[in-house]
Amino acid sequence: QLQASGGGLVQPGGSLRLSCLASGLSFEDYAIGWFRQAPGKEREGVACIEPRGRDTNYADSVKGRFTISRDNARNAVYLQMTNLKPEDTAIYYCATSEWHLPGLADNLYDNWGQGTLVTVSS
Repeated sequence: QLQASGGGLVQPGGSLRLSCLASGLSFEDYAIGWFRQAPGKEREGVACIEPRGRDTNYADSVKGRFTISRDNARNAVYLQMTNLKPEDTAIYYCATSEWHLPGLADNLYDNWGQGTLVTVSS
């Protein structure tokens, strides 16, 4: 089971850190991805991290602004988001994948948590 948290309302240029906590699985065996879905739009991949945390992958739209990390001792993955823009507004989800570094295609992920809403607005 996965649970995302940390969303909220933030002004453009601001920062948020999202957390994804896992339970009931061997967390260190899975890659984790962050995805988002804005109103009226398809879900898109944001970032992913391989099981040991050494390799990551980012969508072009968030490179240089978002950082994904993980703490396997805490069964947690984080998404540090900086310089937020209104177009980052979405529900953010985390998901697990059995692939080592699955990239941002959501069909390679099979265990999805409930999302957390991020709203970037002045």
